[in-house]
Amino acid sequence: MPAVSSEFFPPRPASRPTIYAYEDTNPQYAGLLKVGYTTVNVQGRVAQQYPTLRPGKPPYRIVLEESAMRNDGTTFTDHDIHRHLRIVGITNPEGEWFKCSIKDVKAAIIALKT
Repeated sequence: MPAVSSEFFPPRPASRPTIYAYEDTNPQYAGLLKVGYTTVNVQGRVAQQYPTLRPGKPPYRIVLEESAMRNDGTTFTDHDIHRHLRIVGITNPEGEWFKCSIKDVKAAIIALKT
């Protein structure tokens, strides 16, 4: 009987597909969440979106980090989350910003996982 190749079960990728949401502390973004996707560290990814270093606290607050991987190993992205949010009637004033709650984003993630 031939030996089972370790190639048969490829190792899981080192990346961690993650859906995240953050709020910008600037008053013009009140009530809005930016919903994104990354395969790297969420804090680092969000910091890249604010390239100008300022003294004091960062101008954003990360409010959600959830795996974007289903039990069967398939993944989904922020585009899937965005589509789901729009379908359920969440307003999307611009780009990846949505007028929604953390609960709304979590519900979209659960819907896409199941």
